Amino acid sequence: MRAVIPVAGWGTRFLPATKAMPKEMLPIVDKPVIQYIVEELIEAGIFDIVFITGRHKRAIEDHFDINPDLEQHLENAGKKELLDVVRKISHLINPIFIRQKEQKGLGHAVLTAKPALSNNEPFIVSLGDILIKGTNTVKKMLSIHQKFGKSVIALFEVPKKEVSKYGIAKVKRVDDEVFLIEDIVEKPSPKEAPSNFAVVGRYLFTPSILEELENTKPGKGGEIQLTDAIRSLLQKEAIYAFKVDSAAVFDTGNKLDYLKTVITFALEREDLKEPLLKFLKELVLLKDKKEKENS
Repeated sequence: MRAVIPVAGWGTRFLPATKAMPKEMLPIVDKPVIQYIVEELIEAGIFDIVFITGRHKRAIEDHFDINPDLEQHLENAGKKELLDVVRKISHLINPIFIRQKEQKGLGHAVLTAKPALSNNEPFIVSLGDILIKGTNTVKKMLSIHQKFGKSVIALFEVPKKEVSKYGIAKVKRVDDEVFLIEDIVEKPSPKEAPSNFAVVGRYLFTPSILEELENTKPGKGGEIQLTDAIRSLLQKEAIYAFKVDSAAVFDTGNKLDYLKTVITFALEREDLKEPLLKFLKELVLLKDKKEKENS
């Protein structure tokens, strides 16, 4: 099975940092976001990964490629541990890079991967800015697909006031863990939303989705919406879902949540936890002191 990671977006919310660097290469301490996405797929046994890129995303290709000059430098400097890390990255996966020549939405990005996908094999789609800790979401999708033989989507609960940021699904429970999707809507208003179950950026699709995408007209924002194609597919075959713990979801696509992600991941590092906690406590005390002085 292959996976598709759409990474062609401009990352405008992080300008000017993303003027020359892909947002997916922003570091979570010392590892870029995109590597976490890839490692989740590897852990699930998926090594053939199709990246849907743009002309400004060359750094992603370079990250998963061999860098002889850097390796030679590290070897000459006797930095064996770093050398091993760099070499390991270069051999993690079998990457395929396809350019999305025009940015016409997530649905169009997934459809752009069609030449690299099999006509009779399901595939994974992992969004390049969502990290999920704990249970491997891709493994869970594979397990549900093996049982039911249909597409599977990961969901998480969001506050009702935030439903307009996501694709929102109406679901019916099948068992303790699995749901059937009855309907799905792209970025509805809180009044229109059928629930607060939002798509979390992990999908397993049967090949049927590609035909639906080919026939999907531009929707919200004038883009080809993946959600619209999913809704169309629902008329022809069942789509299953399961719920991810909301506390395990980290959205690195906006500034505040990106900072929360960096701090959370850093606090789990033995080499950083204590000094970082000390700094944060001192920072809060200093801020409180200044606010009292100014009040």
